[in-house]
Amino acid sequence: MTQTTRTQTIDPTTLQQLAAIVHAARERRAEDVTVLDLTDVSTTLDYFVIATATAGLQLNAVQENIRQKAMEAGLNRPTVEGPSERWLLLAFGASIVVHLMTREAREYYDLEGLWADAKVMDFPE
Repeated sequence: MTQTTRTQTIDPTTLQQLAAIVHAARERRAEDVTVLDLTDVSTTLDYFVIATATAGLQLNAVQENIRQKAMEAGLNRPTVEGPSERWLLLAFGASIVVHLMTREAREYYDLEGLWADAKVMDFPE
């Protein structure tokens, strides 16, 4: 069962940064943008943002917009793993990790299933 966490219990700065990332992904038409609160289930990671995009140009457009908006929200320049045509990872330290994936990669790797004990945060559009 998926739990939803209340965004009011999170540090306001982190909440603003997560909201900026979610908005930036949606602004470039990423789909199924999900934020997982890992603070109760991981000792090394805090938040995952997972989003679906098509390969190539859209993955790049989404990651560039996220990088820009996140830095404007006070996050440092992320480290980037990949890029590949299926999955791109932006790590803003251990605090926020963004996974941009094609639909096929997202279904195959099933990060939401792997982290099923994490709370899902709600960021309405």
